[in-house]
Amino acid sequence: MSLTVVNGLPAHVLFVHFVIVLVPLSAVALVAGAIWPRVARRLGILLPVLALVTLASVPLATHAGEWLEAHVDSSSLVRKHAELGDGLLPWALGLFVLSAAVWWTARSAAGVQDGTRGTTARWTSAPIRIAAVVLSLAVATGAVVDVYRIGDSGAKAAWHDGFSKTGQSQGH
Repeated sequence: MSLTVVNGLPAHVLFVHFVIVLVPLSAVALVAGAIWPRVARRLGILLPVLALVTLASVPLATHAGEWLEAHVDSSSLVRKHAELGDGLLPWALGLFVLSAAVWWTARSAAGVQDGTRGTTARWTSAPIRIAAVVLSLAVATGAVVDVYRIGDSGAKAAWHDGFSKTGQSQGH
C-alpha cells in the first residue's frame, strides 16, 4: 500500500507536518535527556519511541514527496527541495540511535544508583556523558537545521509565484 493521496490531497503536504513537529521535539528531548539523566529517566521509553516515530515519519514524507514531485511541474526549486529532503533520513536515524543510547544509559545508571546492577557504572563516567551530550547537541542541531532548510525550500517551491505581494481587492 502506498500513501500518496489522503482525502484528495497529496499526502506529502500532510506528512511533512509530522516531520516538522517530531524532529525538533525529538531533538529537544534527546538533548535534555543527554544533559540531565534525570530527564531521560523521567521520559523513560518515550525517548527512543518518540525518536523511532520520528524516524518512521521521514520516509513516509519522502516517499509521498517523490510521488508529488512526479505530479507537479519540474523546476529548480522543486528539485532542490527534493534533494534536501533526501538528506534528512541520516539525521533522523542519528536522533533515534542516540535517543536509544541515552535512554539505555540513564536506565542503567538508575540501576547502579539503586545498587541493582553490576558493572554499568562505566556508562555514567564523565567522558561518556560528555561525548553523549556533544553528539546529541550536534545531531539535534543538524536535524533541526536540516528540517528548516528543507521546509524553507519546500515553501519557496510551492509559493514562489503563487500569491500576490500586493493583495487583491475584496470588492468592499
